[in-house]
Amino acid sequence: MKILLLFPPQWMPTSPHFAIPTLLGQFRESEYKASIMDLNINFYNHILTKEYLEGAIKKAQESQKETLKTISGVYNPSKAFEDYTFDMQNKIAKYGMIKKYFQENEEAIKNVPGLIEQAVESFKLQEGFYNPEMVLMLTNIIDSALEIASIPYFPSKISINDYYNQFFKLDYETIKYYVFNKDTNMFLDYYEKILPEIVKEEYDCIGISINSSSQIVPGLTIANMLKNSTKAHINIGGNFFGRVIEAFEKHKEFFDIFAHSVLVEEGETPVMELAKYIDGKIPIEEASNLVYVKDGELKINKKAEPLKLDDMQNVSLEGLELDKYLTPDIIFPFQTSRGCYWRKCSFCDHDFGQFYNVKNLDKLIDQLKEMKEKYGITKFEFIDEAISPKYMEALSQRLLDENLKITYFCNGRLESEFSKELLQKAVSAGLRMVLWGVESGSKRIMKLINKGIDIDNRLNILRASREAGVFNFAFIFFGFPAETKEEAMQTIDMLCANTDIINIYGKSMFTMGKHTKLREDPTFYGVVGETKQESEFSPTYSYEAVGMTKAELKEMMDLCSTKCHKFYGNALALHLGYRELLFLYIDKHGADWVSQYRFEHKGGSDELF
Repeated sequence: MKILLLFPPQWMPTSPHFAIPTLLGQFRESEYKASIMDLNINFYNHILTKEYLEGAIKKAQESQKETLKTISGVYNPSKAFEDYTFDMQNKIAKYGMIKKYFQENEEAIKNVPGLIEQAVESFKLQEGFYNPEMVLMLTNIIDSALEIASIPYFPSKISINDYYNQFFKLDYETIKYYVFNKDTNMFLDYYEKILPEIVKEEYDCIGISINSSSQIVPGLTIANMLKNSTKAHINIGGNFFGRVIEAFEKHKEFFDIFAHSVLVEEGETPVMELAKYIDGKIPIEEASNLVYVKDGELKINKKAEPLKLDDMQNVSLEGLELDKYLTPDIIFPFQTSRGCYWRKCSFCDHDFGQFYNVKNLDKLIDQLKEMKEKYGITKFEFIDEAISPKYMEALSQRLLDENLKITYFCNGRLESEFSKELLQKAVSAGLRMVLWGVESGSKRIMKLINKGIDIDNRLNILRASREAGVFNFAFIFFGFPAETKEEAMQTIDMLCANTDIINIYGKSMFTMGKHTKLREDPTFYGVVGETKQESEFSPTYSYEAVGMTKAELKEMMDLCSTKCHKFYGNALALHLGYRELLFLYIDKHGADWVSQYRFEHKGGSDELF
């Protein structure tokens, strides 16, 4: 039996995603043959070429003319936009966006296609990437190229870190519209080119990993095409649809159009059972964590006990062409633990569907050695929810004892046990950056979110971390239900007053995940009235709160950008735009050099994504 594990766009094209190599590793010691295909990086390499961009410009010009013909008979400037059909709204927006782009970007249209291939190659080279002025220029060219690639498909747009459409909603009909609409789906033409290559392999099972909303349209597009053109069992995995299983009850048609089954939560054991079902060795009812339709009814099989990290096979990158990724050095995402050891923050649902367990250090060291010796990878992002001080201490000692010489960055909670001495040891063992959950400058909000740390001591920990040589990245967010403008201002003031110990920050707007602790007692946290799921396939809820209005929240988000820009200035970290690239710079030039580097010119991003 032949199995294909497929990773669709859109995801950051700087490294392989963790999910597919993990599952491939599980098959390595099994009776079944599996291979992987990263369509995400293949697609980026497909569109970042002179030929594609020139074709996109020509196609956009033709599309503009055709769209004008379509809308001219029905468009009335006195008619409200929302009174048009959804399809016509897309066409009107498309025409306006293409027209505006051609009017305002004449230089990019003229120059970028001829520059893009050299820009991509230079971005992958040490001498080009690690030159700040050069990398900023290369990034701008790549960003412009992706916008040009998107023009024929406006209002859909692809970028380095997103696939976005202002009209996209997570309801079934909207999802279907964008999957089958050739005017907005930029993946269809590419998939039609590569489909014969996949079909000829005659796979028995094709697993497609969908982990975020940016993958839904491209992921379901290829799922539909494969379901209609192969005899393979099409299964959708990843962590997105597992959060909204109940939506399938209303839309059983999903399993006719897109996939035979959906596998939810941790998949290492279930994917092997699914293979046994397809191979005729067990009935479908014994394939755990599986969602499917049988005899017209939605079936949700029992949950399997998750496989512990120590019991899993080493990840495998066999079949991936690592030189395709948009980076001079691969940063591989790795896990030392699953789930969160705190698990009590009221705002967070990141560990939904996961059971906390920690990888034995012997197992971890063995895997890191294999990644280094077999694939030449020495740089890692530990994607744990947070590494505990105790584990970091033990990990650092083992890395030093083994003289492994790897470098990494990770997430961390501001625990008092993170002493300067511990962090100095971690830096000597390869730690370069910690993404700290700073969250808010308000003590009241910090208590409401139940962060479980000594709030009064957290700046001391950041200072110790900075003095130890760690680059401090601070996650903060605005819009917790009870937050006032004054409390939001405390967060802004905290960032501006501590640029010596907060090297850079990443801000976000609070969204209420459907599996957060907050939803268990929303009124306690400032929610007024009922919470409501935003769309049937949405993992978030809308609500009214006693805190800031939406207008006030936007005002404070904008104020954060404006005020912090005065203090962080034209910092290199802001211009790099993505924390993976920032880590590479810190590893190359050092935390002090990166934190102090400022561009002389103005402009650029105001924070990392």
